Amino acid sequence: MPRLNQVTPDQASGAVKDIYGDLTTQMGKVVNIFQGMGNSSAALKAYLAMSAALAEGELAPEDREVIYLAVSEGNGCEYCVSAHTMVAKKIGLTNEETLAARRFFSADKKRAALLEFVRRVIASRGFVSDDELNEVRTAGYSDGQIAEAVGYIGLATYSNLFNHVNDTELDFPAAEKL
Repeated sequence: MPRLNQVTPDQASGAVKDIYGDLTTQMGKVVNIFQGMGNSSAALKAYLAMSAALAEGELAPEDREVIYLAVSEGNGCEYCVSAHTMVAKKIGLTNEETLAARRFFSADKKRAALLEFVRRVIASRGFVSDDELNEVRTAGYSDGQIAEAVGYIGLATYSNLFNHVNDTELDFPAAEKL
């Protein structure tokens, strides 16, 4: 059961009500994570603004989703793993690819280098070596894409931690356990 108040669409007012209207148009409903974040229009706007900004970047949608899956699995966030497994499959990743990403692995060599870089960033709290940075560059990622990858680590971590604090109820099909 959620530990924070859940601001349902019929309870929302002001900026949160406006945001919920946009979310309903985009997604068909206001998912539970956003009903929890709806306690603060600033918190909700921060998540959505960062998500929207990063979506306009250079990283392929598949790369964005594998990062989200790897970080969320590493942080033990069932909610985000489930939500982003669903999104990843909608954009064409197979079930096997989503499971591999959650282990920081990909059969695709370029994507595997990205996931290894993400793993190293998390493990070192960002203090990666020049060699580690050059490995992801050599695999074919630009400095802009590397910056976006770090952004996705932050975005996923924000939603993961929020879900842990809130104990957000799952409103997506549960992802397969590893």
